[in-house]
Amino acid sequence: VQLQASGGGLVQAGGSLRLSCVASGRTSNDVSMAWFRQAPGKEREFVAGIRWSGGNTGYADSVKGRFTISKVSAKNTVYLQMNSLKPEDTAVYSCALRWGSTVHTSAQWYNSWGQGTLVTVSS
Repeated sequence: VQLQASGGGLVQAGGSLRLSCVASGRTSNDVSMAWFRQAPGKEREFVAGIRWSGGNTGYADSVKGRFTISKVSAKNTVYLQMNSLKPEDTAVYSCALRWGSTVHTSAQWYNSWGQGTLVTVSS
């Protein structure tokens, strides 16, 4: 499976961005997908995840109420709508896929990764 992420950019605090991640190649309904991010000098952290079958979602506390993860199955695409962005949301965002329906918050559980897309939030 190949993952292609896009949608990053520069935005002012309080603004919005939508990230996209398209999966190609062999896929299945028994997968989960997630967004992680890594800020300069910090560890990679889980942002949001979604179970492909059923659409159950999970979020990091730091983004709850501001970010929304969703999917369009027909397009094999996962989105991350980011609203009310803060400077501390600045990071490289990467999408990941896991063979299995449970959304894990630890990166070690994910099997495929897309390239990162940079999100910069100015104050």
